[in-house]
Amino acid sequence: MKRATGLHILVVLALASACSPTTPDHSAVFDGTAGRWIDLTYDVSADAVFWPTADPFVLDTVAYGMTEGGYFYAAFNFASSEHGGTHVDAPIHFAEGRISTAQIPLSALIGPAAVIRDPAGDNPDHQVGVEAIAAWEARHGPIPAGTTVLLDTGWGDRWPDPVRYLGTGLRGEEAIPELHFPGLDPEAAQWLVENRDIAALGLDTPSLDYGQSSAFETHRILYWENIPGYENVASLPELPEWGAFVVALPMKIVGGSGGPLRIVAFVPD
Repeated sequence: MKRATGLHILVVLALASACSPTTPDHSAVFDGTAGRWIDLTYDVSADAVFWPTADPFVLDTVAYGMTEGGYFYAAFNFASSEHGGTHVDAPIHFAEGRISTAQIPLSALIGPAAVIRDPAGDNPDHQVGVEAIAAWEARHGPIPAGTTVLLDTGWGDRWPDPVRYLGTGLRGEEAIPELHFPGLDPEAAQWLVENRDIAALGLDTPSLDYGQSSAFETHRILYWENIPGYENVASLPELPEWGAFVVALPMKIVGGSGGPLRIVAFVPD
């Protein structure tokens, strides 16, 4: 059973209070008086950074303006790959037989967050290692079961410039050898699955593996254990190392290998 935190219980009680007049009012979680909500999601637009071989986001206008009936009406069609902007990787993305996007349980998408800061600086090939996890645990104790681990490498400062963020402005297969950005060291991923029961892992770069990876070991290690990944997560410097609570809700695509993700965090006062 995943560990329930006080904040987790508070959110559940706040939702229940809407249905029961005898339940204490915990609306302070939502009205801003008990803390603040932080959006960890980049805007989805034609300017969003997508994987070089993925189809970019396209928004087509169906209607926009006044109708013959005298009222305003707007409608659009959109097209997008699963893996661009702030998005979720479902385990099936790199692990045959593992869960798809629609099968990710809420228990993996909602819970406490451990923010591990390991700045990449000017090293685009930096990999967050076991030593960064050990340093976090020396300050806060072992990562509790059911925690979402978020890696803050400082790379988000480069969004949305593809040259600075991806390492290249090229598109298509020719861009792949030119990718340079930080990721999680496969040894650290292996340590996590062997020693901790995390719910999900996210970071502020385009991929869980660093840009020069060709075998995507970190993806394969985590996803084999049905641990979903969040890529291109925004605003991580605004979160404390411990104490925030994350809600990450992807588009519920049946059979999908990923999808657009709206991820937010609550930071209590």
